[in-house]
Amino acid sequence: MSVNLDKSEGEGRAQESLEITLRPIELSDVDDFMVWAADDKVTRFCPWDTYTSKEQALNYIKNCAIPHPWLRVICIENCAIGAISVTPGSGFDRCRGELGYVLSYNYWGKGIVTRAIQMVASTIFKEWPYLERLQAIVATDNNGSQRVLEKAGFQLEGLLRKYTVIKGKTKDVVMFSLLSTDHFLV
Repeated sequence: MSVNLDKSEGEGRAQESLEITLRPIELSDVDDFMVWAADDKVTRFCPWDTYTSKEQALNYIKNCAIPHPWLRVICIENCAIGAISVTPGSGFDRCRGELGYVLSYNYWGKGIVTRAIQMVASTIFKEWPYLERLQAIVATDNNGSQRVLEKAGFQLEGLLRKYTVIKGKTKDVVMFSLLSTDHFLV
């Protein structure tokens, strides 16, 4: 997919100009990773703390991100501007995967994450045929992320009270899901 990065085009309007790709993360992505992982505006709704050093980032990429079952960086012209992952359930929960994503602040409001989620949904159900449900939880005060999921075809399922801890505080979240049988745009 190509996206115009000119803010004058308005939020979420995708125009043909730059290609969005997804690829496995590499150690060489550390400087790009630090752009979003060290930004408090970006990490505000993330359960993990804002990164403060390149060494910390390299450790995460090497020991967590690279071995992750399904984590990709979101790229424009092979520059990593964010990341998206699906964490598989296990045992009785193996039918579902948990979607997570993060994007550099400079790229917010351009439809990039919506498109990346659609790209993931169009492939993950094929790559993991046992997967029937892709789900995402979003803090109730993270309106932007809720809009992204709705635009990507996810359905709002409901409120989960005091469900998770973000930045040391217990938060209410809303659950979104997309089923392998749902009709969604590819």
